Amino acid sequence: MNLPTDARTALEAFSASLSWEQRARLLMQWGERLPALLDDEKTDEHLVDGCESKVWLVGDVLDGHWQFRAASDARLIRGLVALLLARVNGLSAQDLEQVDLVEWFTRLGLTRQLSPSRSNGLNAVLQKMRQLTR
Repeated sequence: MNLPTDARTALEAFSASLSWEQRARLLMQWGERLPALLDDEKTDEHLVDGCESKVWLVGDVLDGHWQFRAASDARLIRGLVALLLARVNGLSAQDLEQVDLVEWFTRLGLTRQLSPSRSNGLNAVLQKMRQLTR
């Protein structure tokens, strides 16, 4: 499957032989790049169920390709969500169904950051994306 440009950028950044601290810093920087959601978008309707931290997700389809925006109240989660968005933004609904969360974060070398609760939360975000595309 073709990777979106942002996903290739993320892979290049994270595949450099970084120390654990550098990876964590890079993860936070990716989180800071998330486009801000408007306050009126941070509603229960956009809240992702199944996350320990609050995560809001908004999606729009343009010419058959999905663009998602998200926000979180937790810095680390913001970074992980930003990397998930890098992987999925620009995909069709069909391609979105094929995204393998664990494989993506393994390629990025971030499996250490995926505690069971974070993994469940990111899966919940991906499931909400898939619901929006149906």
